[in-house]
Amino acid sequence: MKLATIILEGKEAAGIIDGEFFYALEDVREYAEGLPDDLNKLIEHSAKWLSVLGEIDLSALEGTAVETLEFAPPIKPNKNIFCIGKNYAAHAREFDGTPPENMIVFTKAPTAVIGHEQPIPLHEGVTNELDYEGELAVIIGKKGKGISREEADEYIFGYTILNDITARDLQARHQQFFLGKSLDGTCPIGPWIVTKDEAGNAGDLEIETKVNGEVRQHARTSLFLFPIDEIIATLSKGMTLEPGDIIATGTPAGVGKGFKPPRYLKNGDVIEIYVESIGTLVNKVQQ
Repeated sequence: MKLATIILEGKEAAGIIDGEFFYALEDVREYAEGLPDDLNKLIEHSAKWLSVLGEIDLSALEGTAVETLEFAPPIKPNKNIFCIGKNYAAHAREFDGTPPENMIVFTKAPTAVIGHEQPIPLHEGVTNELDYEGELAVIIGKKGKGISREEADEYIFGYTILNDITARDLQARHQQFFLGKSLDGTCPIGPWIVTKDEAGNAGDLEIETKVNGEVRQHARTSLFLFPIDEIIATLSKGMTLEPGDIIATGTPAGVGKGFKPPRYLKNGDVIEIYVESIGTLVNKVQQ
């Protein structure tokens, strides 16, 4: 199942994408009394509602053509986005040549989040080294702490695509990653969330990033140094994961900083991130 949040007549509306049409949850409630009308609440109560939604014949409702939609971020994060650094050996080598022995974890502020086809600010005067990072993101569906690797899949609601836009100069200057990772508009996610049953084996998906049509990154998630189950187990040791939490799983080699000379983003650049079974996230850099 694909779930999205769109902007319809100036207001946000959450719903289901089925084929080439979007069906608002508000309309689906006709067949499911009490159904939440936003994705954060739906994810929180997904154990109850996903099976109900799967039995509804959406063709009986009037849908909106997907090609006409204006997308918002699928969900609004209730806290910082968890991010895993250098989770591909080739990406680690393009920076300093050393894949990490232990998981690198940092976060991005919720205020950085934007949706599919929404503009990424150039932040001229703040940074001269804006970079892209295409990633698969995990959406947590159930509250948990001390989750074992064997149990991890039970806590996953689904997956989306995330672009970990990074100001490399701020990242280096301030040493901690947070400021360089959290400028407004530097966390595009979407276009939608795909539930884990539809996504298939997230441990072996193709991922590709293009800038202005040129392939810059290409890999498979099977190359993770730290797979998804280990990420969830590590994060949940002593810290509670909650429904709607977003985990960015790391980016492959081919970021702008990895080129010689570096190829940072410029005004007008279009970034397309494709993840197999999920879709394509597209955003344009605008001054």
